[in-house]
Amino acid sequence: MPYWFLAISMIPLLPLGDGVVKAVLMLVFMPAAATFVTGLVPTVRLLESSLAKELLKGLAAELVPGSAHSWESRSRAAAWFSLHLGVGVVISGLSLAVPPFAVVMVLAPAVTWDNRFLDSWGWEGSWHQWPAPPVGLASLAVLLALIVGAGELLSRLAPWFLGPSAAERLAEMESRAVKLAERNRLARELHDSVGHALSVVTLQAGAAGRVLDSDPEFAREALGAIEESARAALEDLDHVLGLLREDPSRPAPQATLKDLGRLLEQTRIAGVTLDAEVDPEVEHVPAAVSREAYRIVQEGLTNALRHAGKVPVRLRLGTDGERLEVEMSNPLGAQSGAGADHGGGRGLGGVRERVTVLRGEMTAGADGECWRFHVSLPLRSGT
Repeated sequence: MPYWFLAISMIPLLPLGDGVVKAVLMLVFMPAAATFVTGLVPTVRLLESSLAKELLKGLAAELVPGSAHSWESRSRAAAWFSLHLGVGVVISGLSLAVPPFAVVMVLAPAVTWDNRFLDSWGWEGSWHQWPAPPVGLASLAVLLALIVGAGELLSRLAPWFLGPSAAERLAEMESRAVKLAERNRLARELHDSVGHALSVVTLQAGAAGRVLDSDPEFAREALGAIEESARAALEDLDHVLGLLREDPSRPAPQATLKDLGRLLEQTRIAGVTLDAEVDPEVEHVPAAVSREAYRIVQEGLTNALRHAGKVPVRLRLGTDGERLEVEMSNPLGAQSGAGADHGGGRGLGGVRERVTVLRGEMTAGADGECWRFHVSLPLRSGT
């Protein structure tokens, strides 16, 4: 309505001459243009999206509003605003006109009308032949059908006009993919670090309990190792929770091959006979390779502890030219036969992901009565 008042105030002042042109401008073009321009305002898009979600049904009720940063999105919102107001004007006008008309039609047979009223509509002489009450009721039914149809039309069109654009949907999918990859990475970190710590703590606690009376010194050492393993696991867990809370103030634990000695010592305290040959030069490999290699060795030891028990484990770690070689082997324990899945799927799957990221190679499987695990990582992948 304000747009028509504006048009009625301004159009007569313009030197247009033709009254028909002025009427068309006042009733159609200027109000439509003003409505479209108003719809370009970002706030209007936000309000229209909220109204569509609350008042419409179907896909519109689950509408995810797009942004109003691009002109393409603003233009769609402006077109929707114009359509919304246009349909609203038509339905509002009919809602004001049809009910009184229906009342007149229904009451017509029982009322004596002034002939001047009938003459103005061209009904003189034929009034009593009109099926007045059915016409009145039919007009109400048509009005109701138009209201329902307008609602259905707007419900179907709202997602296209107010929803995200193709570029925004693509960006949302990419964002979800990044978040999913980050969640998978966090799950892998938890499995490798906390899972290893829990496996070691379980064995260390069992060993300490068995020798508590006969070898108190070893039991004390095992309890100290349990405390250290639990503290390291707590730090890893705290870091992961900090990432989930998007807390950048918590530094990430960066265990590398320089920390390998502590990992091997904790494994030995757990009662595992560990034959390890580690080339001192591995401490100088690129940081990315060093971090991933540490987790790979950790997962290999965890698999041996979890699935084979306290069996001898042989570890060889060193550089061969431009590659870092990790090789582990252990006898198959009672819990893992020749056909068993030694890693349960998740652990070895995480190792494969790490190896793939660094463009390395990995083999793992039963070889006779032993389980062999070999990883080869190119050093240049960590630069």
